[in-house]
Amino acid sequence: MGAHLSAYQTYAQLGAATLIKLGLNSNVVQAVPAPFVRHDRTYLSAVTLKKWLLEHDIVLTRIQLISYGPHARRSRLLFQKALGKDVAIGVIPIPSREYDAQHWWLYSAGVRSVIGEGSAYLYARFLFVPPKG
Repeated sequence: MGAHLSAYQTYAQLGAATLIKLGLNSNVVQAVPAPFVRHDRTYLSAVTLKKWLLEHDIVLTRIQLISYGPHARRSRLLFQKALGKDVAIGVIPIPSREYDAQHWWLYSAGVRSVIGEGSAYLYARFLFVPPKG
């Protein structure tokens, strides 16, 4: 992890600390870190959350994800696959600072991001098979 993250062992801890710093009560914020993997990170994050919820006897009926703009749609899809149809999943996309999301095709970073995430979404939608176990 980078130097700005050195105070935190995981991105989940960084996210929780950020939410608390932004004003959320620490009683309603819980870091649920997923183990490090090289692929299917978003899906594993959702599976880890589901496992944590089951271990703590928490029934989740809805969740609001916060995700990087072009990745947000795929995040929602993979969380839905992991958490099931009984959980309503919303998503808040965080726009990139590298390009104007309304005119992404005018920026090389926008083209790379949208095409890359578009391809990854199609993979997740039509080819991804959740691992057994």
